[in-house]
Amino acid sequence: MSDWVWEYQGYAPAEERLRESLCTLGNGYLATRGAASETAADEVHYPGTYAAGCYNRLVSEIAGGQVENEDLVNLPDWLPLRYRLSGPDPAAPGPGPWLTPDGEGLTEYRQTLDMQHGTLTRRLRFTDRHRRVLVVEQRRLVHMGDPHLAAQRTTFTAVGWSGTVEIESGLDGAVANAGVARYRDLAGHHLTELRTGVAAADTVWLSCRTSASDVRVAMAARTRVTEGVAATTGQRLTGTGAVRELTVPITSEAPVTVEKTVAVHTSRDAAIADPLCAAVDRVERAPDFAGLLASHHTAWKHLWREGALEVPGEAGRILRLHLFHVFQTLSPHTAELDVGVPARGLHGEAYRGHVFWDELFVLPYLNLHFPEVSRALLHYRHRRLPQACRAAADAGRAGAMYPWQSGSDGREETQILHVNPRSGRWLPDYSRLQHHVGSAVAYNVWQYCQATNDTDFLHTKGAEMLVQIARFWADAAVLDPDHGRYRIRGVVGPDEYHDGYPGAQQPGLDDNAYTNVTAAWVLSRALELTRTLPEPRRRELFERIGLDRAEPEHWEDVSRRLRIPFHQGVISQFDGYQDLAELDWDGYRARYGDIRRLDRILESEGDTVNRYQASKQADALMLGYLFSPAELAELFHQLGYGLDDETWHATVAYYLRRTSHGSTLSGLVHGWVLARARRAEAWRYCQEALAGDVADIQGGTTAEGIHLGAMGGTLDLVQRGLTGLETREDALWLDPVPLPELSEYAVSVRYRGHWGIVLRLRSGRLWIRVPDSEEPPIELRLPDRTLTVAPGESIWLPLPLG
Repeated sequence: MSDWVWEYQGYAPAEERLRESLCTLGNGYLATRGAASETAADEVHYPGTYAAGCYNRLVSEIAGGQVENEDLVNLPDWLPLRYRLSGPDPAAPGPGPWLTPDGEGLTEYRQTLDMQHGTLTRRLRFTDRHRRVLVVEQRRLVHMGDPHLAAQRTTFTAVGWSGTVEIESGLDGAVANAGVARYRDLAGHHLTELRTGVAAADTVWLSCRTSASDVRVAMAARTRVTEGVAATTGQRLTGTGAVRELTVPITSEAPVTVEKTVAVHTSRDAAIADPLCAAVDRVERAPDFAGLLASHHTAWKHLWREGALEVPGEAGRILRLHLFHVFQTLSPHTAELDVGVPARGLHGEAYRGHVFWDELFVLPYLNLHFPEVSRALLHYRHRRLPQACRAAADAGRAGAMYPWQSGSDGREETQILHVNPRSGRWLPDYSRLQHHVGSAVAYNVWQYCQATNDTDFLHTKGAEMLVQIARFWADAAVLDPDHGRYRIRGVVGPDEYHDGYPGAQQPGLDDNAYTNVTAAWVLSRALELTRTLPEPRRRELFERIGLDRAEPEHWEDVSRRLRIPFHQGVISQFDGYQDLAELDWDGYRARYGDIRRLDRILESEGDTVNRYQASKQADALMLGYLFSPAELAELFHQLGYGLDDETWHATVAYYLRRTSHGSTLSGLVHGWVLARARRAEAWRYCQEALAGDVADIQGGTTAEGIHLGAMGGTLDLVQRGLTGLETREDALWLDPVPLPELSEYAVSVRYRGHWGIVLRLRSGRLWIRVPDSEEPPIELRLPDRTLTVAPGESIWLPLPLG
């Protein structure tokens, strides 16, 4: 396979859903899983089409009570195109069976994902019981230029026979959200009021709406024979679908080509009067497949140019796949939408399409390539700031308490119960106590503004979010006279395994180190911002949100006296962590093999992970992901603690031995941190992060949707992690850490009006080129020097031997 191609040879039913996720095509507005067009959803196949931000809420009866969940809706399936052979062979006078990958006679199957051009090609070869050979080649796209269009071109070639091929091209509204096995006991039928019709001789349509959110959805499909003789045609309309029927003569070695073009609109779209009228009009005006393909290729060419990332070898090919899927979820079209960063992309239904904290791992890459997309994603958070303030007030807190899981309107979407697939039991879910998501929102605001110098956003919407999040932390922190420090109690950290103390009646943990340190950082940034805001803007902000001028004095006190627990010379993940029992890691690995989801294993045994020093993923070590060594040491110093290299390295070693890596983010964070703490071990974790979805190391989860945070994070691992690139204090900071396995790479970034700054590592040297422009010179800060590079200049810098 080339660096731009992802290919699967042979049909493997057990891998089909994984391949569907990894072969998803999308454009930031719409995405469709790489499912076979010949089949409907079953245990092997799961066609799914999702529009960004299109959610619906349903109530289910579970464990004797009612549970309400909001889901990203699986829209009507536009893929269906099935076919069968008939006559004139006397031995086969009538039509044969519909040909599918699962039926008899499949002799060849190949799927090819062309990442450079954003297309999926499927090649199938059938030999029926009468020894008639039919070769089928299908090429599919979801248009990156016009986000409302998708198309597939299917070519049929008879080998050594003549007859007819019957083709049905349809829109199927009989769909549900059923792509995740553990959700199947929950309500999943989101679409209602299905209507179908015919718009023209070659066009059928389907419209519906979501049952609770009342989003109207319309699709129109135009199906034409573009190569071959004229076809006998007809339409079939049902209560749940619309089908265009074609019967086409076919002769040996004379291809027959059918083009299906689909337009999709919803009532969430701007500048339309009605989704159905818009869809019908758009599909009628759409060019043929060749025309669509040409403009689609152009749009992808522009994306790859702006998002340039060059890494040789297999690591580079996987990184390109990761970037491909980031683009398909968060493209320039996203900048026009009110959407967040769905944790599983637009690729499946895991996590219900919700928005967690994954923008923390994705926005740093986008900031330096597509800042307009980052800004739109931050607007999603700002529009939901009032809801976050209401949530804080309901909890008896000031400021804004952002939800751990967000969807359409910003309320807390985290489930109250979750099922353990291993035991089948429904259990309380306390992950909503991960209030550190607010710090992630604040961090993203600050990083975006540092990278772009977007003071307009920082002084308005950004300031409002940052200040309200700071207010929440200042109010949540309670002064403990015994310690002489502020404490934040009753939270859950990024680890997620630990949601309470053993035997405690109430959930939550005290003084989670990651939560407290990031809260201190937020308070410091809010103080810095309120001091530097232009006076008119400061006055307006204080008046509008009712901020007392004495509040910042309290923020200052809390930011310097939050408690950070330590034990045995390392940072404690939370207060009391050292009192938990040690787990028999070797014993559990011997018994279960894969113990990534240790929490499920222990619960199925009647035990709980809360009793053990065992983490699902990086928690305290996340601090080394967010902050450079110097910045982290400064934060601890501000809090009155020392954090030297010896303490940090001991902390890294301590938790490395006690982490099961039950999240795809874990390998990413550990690889990032180890690149600076224990370089010889870093590559193992970097490889795990790269292979997370490609190899489905979580054991089946990728089939339910890719892990967007991990994919975006691997891009940033090269862009910022290995270069040490930081954007702060009006400068670019660089502190490269070459790994032997990734000793050569290049990235191109946008920074404060400079388009296409190139950073290239090669032969122990770093090359920096700033393209010619009218912008001011860039200040570079390295560990041993500070210099400026003017537009049009380039410079080679030797790297210290590591």
